[in-house]
Amino acid sequence: MSYNIADLVEHAIDLMPDRVALADDGREVTYAQLEERANKLANYLLQQGVQPGDKVGIYSRNTVEAVEAMVAVFKARAVMINVNFRYVENELQYIFDNSDMVALIHERRYSDRVAGVRPNTPLLKTVIVVDDDTTGTIATAADSVEYETVLAESSGERDFGERSSDDIFMLYTGGTTGLPKGVMWRHEDWWRVLGGGINFLTGEYVEDEWHQAKTGAGNPQMVRFPIPPMIHGGSQTATFHSLFDGGKAVMIPEFTGHGVWQHIDRHKINLIFITGDAMARPMMDALAEGNPETGEPYDLSSLYLIASSAALFSPTLKDQFLERLPNRMITDSIGSSETGFGGLAVVAKGANHTGGPRVKIDAATQVLDDQGNPVAPGSGQVGFLARSGHIPVGYYKDEAKTKATFKEFNGIRYSIPGDYARVEEDGTVTMLGRGSVSINSGGEKIYPEEVEGALKIHPEIFDALVVGVPDERWGQRVAAVVQCRGDKRPTLDELRPVLTQEIAPYKLPRSVWFVDQIKRNPAGKPDYRWAKAQTEERPADEHIEASSK
Repeated sequence: MSYNIADLVEHAIDLMPDRVALADDGREVTYAQLEERANKLANYLLQQGVQPGDKVGIYSRNTVEAVEAMVAVFKARAVMINVNFRYVENELQYIFDNSDMVALIHERRYSDRVAGVRPNTPLLKTVIVVDDDTTGTIATAADSVEYETVLAESSGERDFGERSSDDIFMLYTGGTTGLPKGVMWRHEDWWRVLGGGINFLTGEYVEDEWHQAKTGAGNPQMVRFPIPPMIHGGSQTATFHSLFDGGKAVMIPEFTGHGVWQHIDRHKINLIFITGDAMARPMMDALAEGNPETGEPYDLSSLYLIASSAALFSPTLKDQFLERLPNRMITDSIGSSETGFGGLAVVAKGANHTGGPRVKIDAATQVLDDQGNPVAPGSGQVGFLARSGHIPVGYYKDEAKTKATFKEFNGIRYSIPGDYARVEEDGTVTMLGRGSVSINSGGEKIYPEEVEGALKIHPEIFDALVVGVPDERWGQRVAAVVQCRGDKRPTLDELRPVLTQEIAPYKLPRSVWFVDQIKRNPAGKPDYRWAKAQTEERPADEHIEASSK
């Protein structure tokens, strides 16, 4: 029996060919049409010499073609490489080289960047251009071909032979520091952790590879809206989960607060996936304003689940969602490219706490100390989040980082990407952030997410990132890079009464830099390297000395 992503999609295709699989604002693609178009692209790739295990890049925003291309790559038993569409040429050069990419499918709007690096990528033999709404003349890479031409001239037959559970699903992740790394998952491991191959509540494996398709065929169709860019593993997971159970996934290439609610209204969406405050805050502002096209509140009667993951979702913002969207389920979950799903919490009103998400972890997840021993609940000890069982093979072409992240304790192999966490008395786990960005001030470890969550309670603060800067006395002090809602800039003295209700005084920012906009990656994750650079490029807008800890 094969637990392969392409097989799982094909099971849904075979049982529900007439259902709509993908939609955008101009068209709908049924499962039968997805099958034909993905088969044609997969057959073309094979004709161009793409072999099982070869790397094929997808350089696109959230589009129907991007999903078709992902399905096609898996059908051909190749490895999909997610290319961040904000990359400049030197970053593209790195990921093309590092991944050993042999084929690329990209939107036309990125043609000039591809053309700029194409002469220096000898392994990249096949370049396919997807038309978009780009106007004007854009330089295209030499010997590139048009996506629709490829489909028109290729076979739509499904004749690919057997696939394997050991085929590789790879996700390039930049994380918070360092160069992007390719995290390699076996298809079966990814499916068991993220793709629905396990009951998230009971921890039991599903019956077989047909379970999701059969269950989906026997129930009304669910409409999902994965909002973060498809370069984000969470959006890929939400999309394939939809395809496995015969759902409909809505693909919208650009995010705006009003746009989210308009699409929910237009497509009668049931479930949305977001990445914390970076999306939730503009969405909440737009929801409060109402539909600018009609002057009326949005019709959100179809929506019943809002799922957030992978970034800070502030307690005060969660409360606002619960107030404006009663009787909906709102969840906050934890996970990373190296661990997959780790735990989930159903959001409840007034559940304020410091740190990141506070969740009930699953059976495969633990918090371990440096010696690999479980951290006792309620001890206050901070440890590292660790997952065992179905975990990645390692990082592509990086043995040193693989050894540093995937460790064995007491005969058990764990994925430990470096996320600090604390186990509360009731057994729930509070995430405290990635260890690589923690701040050591006078021997005290301070976790940026704790301070960021407290800062965003202040009504004048729209977004914030927290980093450590050098301090002669304490080694490091807490610095905040802040984006305000309007022209008013709160002073550190004005922030203190709000912050000390949430965090201890030694965690308070001692320096602040105001910026027009906080920089995050396309999925909403913080860019701490950018924030650190802000503190190094100019003096703080305000700084106070701390006389004691």
